[in-house]
Amino acid sequence: MSETELRQEICRVGASLFARGYVHATAGNISVRLPDGFLITPTDACLGFLQPERLAKVTPGGEQLSGDRASKTLALHRRIYDADPQAQCVIHTHSTHLVALTLRGVWSEADILPPITPYYVMKVGHVPLIPYHRPGDPKVGERVAQAIRACQESGGRLSAVMLDRLGPNVWGTSPAAAMATLEELEETAKLWLLLNPKPALLDEAAIEDLRRTFGASW
Repeated sequence: MSETELRQEICRVGASLFARGYVHATAGNISVRLPDGFLITPTDACLGFLQPERLAKVTPGGEQLSGDRASKTLALHRRIYDADPQAQCVIHTHSTHLVALTLRGVWSEADILPPITPYYVMKVGHVPLIPYHRPGDPKVGERVAQAIRACQESGGRLSAVMLDRLGPNVWGTSPAAAMATLEELEETAKLWLLLNPKPALLDEAAIEDLRRTFGASW
C-alpha cells in the first residue's frame, strides 16, 4: 500500500474497532511501518473519528515530521518493530474482556489464555503477560522486546502481548491482519471468562496437528 492508502486504512480499522466496541473514548492507538518511518494515531485521539491527514508521521528515530502530536506509546511501538522485522502494523486497545481477564487472573504469565479453540492456536498463539507499568512508561518497551526475543530464541514468534490492567498490543503484516489477531484474542478471552466450569483444553496431539497442517506457532 502507498502512504495515502495506509492512512486511509488506519482510519478504516480504527472506525471498525470503535463501532464494534473493541475501543472506547480516546483509548488505544494504531501505527504502521513506512519505508521512511512510521505513521501513528495522535495522542488522545478517538479511533472512531480519525482523519488521514492528521495522523502523525515520524522518522525511524521517532522525530515527528507532520500531523498531530504522536501517541505517547510511540516508543513501545518502535520497540516492537525493531524486535520483529515482519511487523508492519501495531494495534493497542483496552479491550474489555482482556482487561477483565488480567483483573480476575490470567491462565499463566507465559500464556494469558489456554489453547481452547483451534483458531486461537492458529491465529494468535502464545500471549505473555507484561507486568503493570503506568501508561507510556518506557520500561514497558524493553519488557515487550525481551518477550519477543525469548520467543524467537525458542523457535517461535509472538504476534501479541498483554499489558497488565491496560490491554493488548498486537501486530501483523497489515492493519487488517493485526485487527484479525486482536479480534480472535478478545473473543477467546470472552469465551474463557463466560464459561464455567472451564472447558477442556486442546490436547498435544490436536495442537501438533495444527502445527503440521497450518504452521501454528504454539
